[in-house]
Amino acid sequence: MLGMALAALDATIISTAVPQIVGDLGGFAVFSWLFSGYLLAVTVTLPVYGKLSDTFGRKPVLITGIVIFLAGSLLCAAAWNMAALIAFRVVQGLGGGALQGTVQTIAADLYPLRERPRIQARLSSVWALSSVAGPALGGLLAGYADWRWIFLINLPVGALALWLVARHLREPARPRPPAGQRPPVDRAGALGVFVTGGLLLTALVQGGVAWPWLSAPSLALFAGAAAAAALTVRAERRAAEPIIPGWVWRRRTIAAVNLALGALGLLMIAPTVFLPTYAQTVLGLGPVAAGFVLSAMTLSWPISAALSDRVYNRTGFRRCAALGISLAAATLLAFPLLPYPGAAWQPALLMLALGAALGLFQLPLIIAVQSSVQWAERGTATASILFCRQVGQCVGAALFGAVANLTLAGRLADAPAEIRPALPDDLDAVSHALENRDTLDEPAAAYLRRSVDTVTDHVHLGAAAAALLALLALLLLAPRHFPVHPEGAGSPEGGEGPEAQEEAEAQEGAGSPEGPADPAGTGSPQGGEEPEGPVRPVGQEGNGMPVVGRPDADDAQA
Repeated sequence: MLGMALAALDATIISTAVPQIVGDLGGFAVFSWLFSGYLLAVTVTLPVYGKLSDTFGRKPVLITGIVIFLAGSLLCAAAWNMAALIAFRVVQGLGGGALQGTVQTIAADLYPLRERPRIQARLSSVWALSSVAGPALGGLLAGYADWRWIFLINLPVGALALWLVARHLREPARPRPPAGQRPPVDRAGALGVFVTGGLLLTALVQGGVAWPWLSAPSLALFAGAAAAAALTVRAERRAAEPIIPGWVWRRRTIAAVNLALGALGLLMIAPTVFLPTYAQTVLGLGPVAAGFVLSAMTLSWPISAALSDRVYNRTGFRRCAALGISLAAATLLAFPLLPYPGAAWQPALLMLALGAALGLFQLPLIIAVQSSVQWAERGTATASILFCRQVGQCVGAALFGAVANLTLAGRLADAPAEIRPALPDDLDAVSHALENRDTLDEPAAAYLRRSVDTVTDHVHLGAAAAALLALLALLLLAPRHFPVHPEGAGSPEGGEGPEAQEEAEAQEGAGSPEGPADPAGTGSPQGGEEPEGPVRPVGQEGNGMPVVGRPDADDAQA
């Protein structure tokens, strides 16, 4: 939980200290890379750390990640100009990727299936609290101390986390390779993932901001990402232990969840990026009050996640997630129905409902994927779904930014002739103009507020469409009954003891309204349901480990 807090704090803590940092170091034109560089490094390293944790164990990967993160924090505190600070933020992100993915995987290792909602809800609470407290803490440190303390504060917290992990985390004994043989590391695949992800995410993050979408830099980056992706796929097919193995996309459970959480990352951009601007410009709230409107979502999300097991134990993983994302879509569709200008409690209530809906959606899917694989695949599987969510956020930022700019451009073009000369020409300029209302007369200010309201409505409609895409991914691609691997459901030792078998039998068993579990995860060949009875291992994977059904449901039955 301390490691998770480190990664969550540094994603947001720097936002309120940007004026002080720019005033000290300069580099206003490139300060956005303080966020983008960190995000890029975290995202592209998630699959690499996931595979390394499956190969070498969670503990060494987590310790390495904490050490890299702390080294990056110390370097950030010593930065002498903006270029150095951006480079050291990338170093922080290289460690943050290990923190995000490995912590989620360890939670599944340490706790059996019935206890995972509780611990995952605690992790979600840590992330939510850190995300909300980060900007306030950053502002306090920058205003009353020095912005460098934003990074120095990580050192004692990280040192405590490092000591606790090194002293108390005990992993099950794993078979050692023969003397003189080291586990193969897919260096070519890791490099390919870095290059492909870096080029693609840079194009998405900077396109439409630093340069136009159809300009030479954007086209070159997208073309380079496509070429690097082709080379990476070729290298992964030849690798003995690929960083992103093919089964991640061949197994219906993981592929469906990857797509669904990618859509979740996309839709999350609407409230987190555009709602604060809406609250300040349309509702007239201050920055702190606008933050509280958004934080309503972070309050209900972990509570809903902690209670989600009461739903999916009765209905199954897929139905629980489908219920959650359906409620999320309905909530997002209700946003354009809010009165104008309205009161602050109205969007806050919608954010409270959205957090509750997404708690029912995300956590069951993460637990379902982690429970469908064995120990040696769990890090890779967990990293794949987190990676898709991160990529979805980058796509959402680019897509909804384009929607916002197009909507605003249309509104500005249709403005009455008498106020058109006084109006700005893009969203950032609109926000700046509304913050400095002395530069606008009342008709122009009222028109801009209404324009921001329209932009926010359109973005939330786009987010509702993303929620429907996630629902379709679940209904069309996911198996009716997610397979539960005995090792994935059991104790930390990974054996098939009584507790493990009980979890495997109880999870999607005969008491579910959907009927008994389908071991193959695809339904019977005749389209009916399997006979009543407990979930049992049927078949062997290549490593001799029994599984519940065939996890890669691409066989003849599928």
